[in-house]
Amino acid sequence: MATETLLKLICVSLLLLLLKSNIYLCQQFTIPFMQPSDCGAGKVFEISSLSCVKCGPNQISSKSGTACICQTGFKVISSSGATVTCQQCPPDTKPGVTKDGYGCIGCPGDLNEDGTCQCSAGKILVERDVNGNLLDEAICEACSPAESAFSIPDVTGSRCVRCQESFINTSLSCVCGQGNIIAGGLCFPPSNLPTSVATAVSFAQLGYAVPSVWFSKNLHSSAAACLIFSNLTACQALGNMCVMNMHSFSSITNDACGLFNTIFRATAALGSVQDISYWRSNLPWLYYGDQPGLASRALRTEALPVRFSFKGANKNTNVNFVAAVYNARGDFLKWETVGEGNLQLCPDTATRMRAAYTFGTAYQQNCIISVSKLLQDFSEPLFYDLFMDFSVGDGERKLLAVPLLNLNLQYNGQFVNQGGNMNNWYLTRRIFMVDTLSGRESTLAARPKVIRVATGIKISFMLVPNTQRGEVYPPLISVSYSDILISNVNEQTVSVSFAMEYEMDQKEAQIKTDIALGVLGGVAVLYSLLKTASWKRRIASP
Repeated sequence: MATETLLKLICVSLLLLLLKSNIYLCQQFTIPFMQPSDCGAGKVFEISSLSCVKCGPNQISSKSGTACICQTGFKVISSSGATVTCQQCPPDTKPGVTKDGYGCIGCPGDLNEDGTCQCSAGKILVERDVNGNLLDEAICEACSPAESAFSIPDVTGSRCVRCQESFINTSLSCVCGQGNIIAGGLCFPPSNLPTSVATAVSFAQLGYAVPSVWFSKNLHSSAAACLIFSNLTACQALGNMCVMNMHSFSSITNDACGLFNTIFRATAALGSVQDISYWRSNLPWLYYGDQPGLASRALRTEALPVRFSFKGANKNTNVNFVAAVYNARGDFLKWETVGEGNLQLCPDTATRMRAAYTFGTAYQQNCIISVSKLLQDFSEPLFYDLFMDFSVGDGERKLLAVPLLNLNLQYNGQFVNQGGNMNNWYLTRRIFMVDTLSGRESTLAARPKVIRVATGIKISFMLVPNTQRGEVYPPLISVSYSDILISNVNEQTVSVSFAMEYEMDQKEAQIKTDIALGVLGGVAVLYSLLKTASWKRRIASP
């Protein structure tokens, strides 16, 4: 009995000991939340431990806040990657620190804030000889602005480079010169362009205008380089900014579309390209004419040179589109086949997306997309010039430009494309899906204040009346954009749709219906007269 009691006491004691040691308690692994901005002076955010650690002697935090560097006036004598050892440069003989941070050197003048030697404008800092040996004292060498060199210091101030070509073309020097204009880092002579440009982008649905940093940096320089130097990339970039402004046309001549149209008129002597009068040489093709009312010429004058059929040897049900793709800077990127998501924002399988481009198939796609995904997938817009791709009788491949009906376009303040009257429409070219660029205010790295999304796209075909041969008129792409003010991107969503439709002239159907009803009515009257006569004969009626 005593032994049993003793065993119980031992078991209870062991159990209490185990409980006290927390062996059977759940262990929680928690750490304090810290970020680089939480680390004070002399400390950095260590990316391994996710905590703040103190820098060593004579060290300060780097600008990123994630590394320790030598403080001003100290050079690196050893670095293992994780740790740095610093030593002060002799303040009397070699007070400067070399740009790589590993040497001390005498300076011909003052020091910069970071302790390196300072050279005056137009000169570069030379710290080593041609063999790489460190000099006792640095030298400030002047770059030659003479015609043989046309050189200036590069952005690092360490080597002479040829100055920008527009400076040389305008003033035969690396200085823009009095009376000339500097815009976007380029130098231009006076021209018939406005001296100031409107860089605010209007988001009409919100009643809000954003002072766009992209337009501020690029609008004036792109317009000037396009007009004065016939720079093809600059012309495309200017056209893209007009497209981001919804192709809107008004009496304002210094916004993106106003500048584009000014250049279009000023370069009339250059002629057109591809035998298309709307397509000016050097410029992108953005408009069908210079005013509304010309839509019927593009949409109803002639049928497509290709016929569609559902059966027989001439079966053809493929609707093929291709696009010339440009980035915001105006660079041509590639030719791209349309049909696997470039015009369809809703995610789906490639097979279902391609099904929209089967002739005669009415197609409708709707979905809701988070704004955070749009910001992630579209860091900047891509621009598409759309064409219908087909082959003519001899097998030669041809492209037919597809017109665009932008429902957001304003002509002198009026939304002329939102009505059903084709005679008021103003057809355009070039489309984008998501614009997260023009709505950025302070820096290009900042999150946009507003984004613009193509929330409704419809491709419609009109059947040619009085024909049974599968003929259709050129297709029309209608697009409507939504302006979205960014607030909480993780909760904001946007509804988008894509459709392919086929239409026919209802007037023709109405006429045929009236004829059919008239014929049937006449037959019915004749039939009733015959029946009446037959009935009278049977009853011997006089």
